[in-house]
Amino acid sequence: MTDADQVADASAGGPIAGLRHVQARIDAWATSLTPLALLLLRLPVAWVFWRSGRTKVEGWNIFSITPSQPFLFEHEFGMPFPVLSAHVTAIAEHVLPILLVLGLATRFSALGLLIMTAVIQLFIFPGAWASTHMWWAVTLVAVLILGPGKLSLDYLFGRAFGGAR
Repeated sequence: MTDADQVADASAGGPIAGLRHVQARIDAWATSLTPLALLLLRLPVAWVFWRSGRTKVEGWNIFSITPSQPFLFEHEFGMPFPVLSAHVTAIAEHVLPILLVLGLATRFSALGLLIMTAVIQLFIFPGAWASTHMWWAVTLVAVLILGPGKLSLDYLFGRAFGGAR
């Protein structure tokens, strides 16, 4: 059935049929954009963590934390094992956002960043839930539930190895 036939059928069925036709077109359009929406969902939270990670290291060596990081982790944030905490955080804030953007080990990456968000909320900045952390958490939970979508390496590798849906 062509678009013209559908419009003719819709107009013959009255306003309700016309609305159903419009809704079907909107649904088809929105469904076609789902892969892009799932990619765009991953980008903002990845950017936030990446930028935070960049402040923790000297140059591009993610294993070379700035001298101030252990001090901050110990005295400002009260974290145990400040040197280890600073290193693990710097590495995670570089690796997990990259994986998230690429859509590689996407749910694992989202879970890791969600755990980091919880730690930041509970122990570092407890007053930032409504202004910041809630939005990160909601985004990361959506990625956990919805997955990476078709614009991801997870999807491409799944197709290549027979596991994509």
